Amino acid sequence: MIPAIALRLRLRVILALLAAACVCMAATPLVRRLALRLGAMDMPGESRRVHTTPIPRMGGLAIFLGFLAGVLPFASLPMPVRGVLLGSLIIVALGAVDDVVSLKPWVKLIFQCAAAAVAVAFGVRIHLLTNPRILGEVIPLGDLSIPVTLVWIVGITNALNLIDGLDGLAAGVSGIGCASMLAVSLFLPQASDVSVLLGALGGACLGFLPFNRNPARIFMGDSGALLLGYILSTVSVLGLFKMYTAVTFAVPLLALALPLSDTLFAIVRRLYHGEDPMKADRGHIHHRLLALGLNQKQAVAVLYAVSAIFGLAAVLLAANGSVRFWLLLLAAAAALAVWLWVVPARRRKENEKQKDG
Repeated sequence: MIPAIALRLRLRVILALLAAACVCMAATPLVRRLALRLGAMDMPGESRRVHTTPIPRMGGLAIFLGFLAGVLPFASLPMPVRGVLLGSLIIVALGAVDDVVSLKPWVKLIFQCAAAAVAVAFGVRIHLLTNPRILGEVIPLGDLSIPVTLVWIVGITNALNLIDGLDGLAAGVSGIGCASMLAVSLFLPQASDVSVLLGALGGACLGFLPFNRNPARIFMGDSGALLLGYILSTVSVLGLFKMYTAVTFAVPLLALALPLSDTLFAIVRRLYHGEDPMKADRGHIHHRLLALGLNQKQAVAVLYAVSAIFGLAAVLLAANGSVRFWLLLLAAAAALAVWLWVVPARRRKENEKQKDG
């Protein structure tokens, strides 16, 4: 039987998710009109872009409104949560300005660091890390907790921004990350506010996806991609890095493995070729999938599946035996479904090219 406290928490999470989804869905058409009026358009032409017509951006404003609608009525607001909300406001304002006038990378980095510093000042800090050599042993960071937390927040914030290259990709991957971390947070004590924040962010992603899936009617822009990365990074610190088990240290890394690995490989690749690590290119994983012959919907489905498998792996670490069996079965079914959809479609496309040739 579910304890009354746990039942109330789950109800709050569900209400936060539904409120965020509904508000985001209602706000997105209004934000789209605002973007058109302000000229906040994502123009085709650059080699890294895959769309062929101008698309309004600034969808992050709708995501932020949905997130607030889910958090403010259903979460308590201790100092760390207030820090996350205040930092989110800075990030959204930064992204909205960039969506209109395209700020220089170093300007955006300064404001990202400022938003991260706000969260840290309000108590969002990584105090411990797991010793990779001895499972279960933790290493206190001491004075290093502040720089480590700043690097984590700024790194994840930019990782979500870099993966926002296909219709619906960043919103879907973020929603999957929210779902996996939410599932784990419900297993942990003292994580009620974290669960509500994750539910609200996941709901906002769901509310935005109908307008952002291929063919997209609006992009989230930097106001959305930076916001998603910022909230996921800070909430993971609040709810998961604060726990004292080795399991919880691995959960954020697995839940966000796709954007983290894509960003890491992008930086290494650019440095190896003597290029600016902050310069955009067509070497991201979604570009490589398109180069293999997949269309946007297929590439996004593959990356959704990869992200979901990583997320399920994160949940497996915290689940019991019976739940682990069903999660493994679900992961296998997801992988099979994507394979059955993508591989035959690609073969048909190759056959059509051979016939035309």
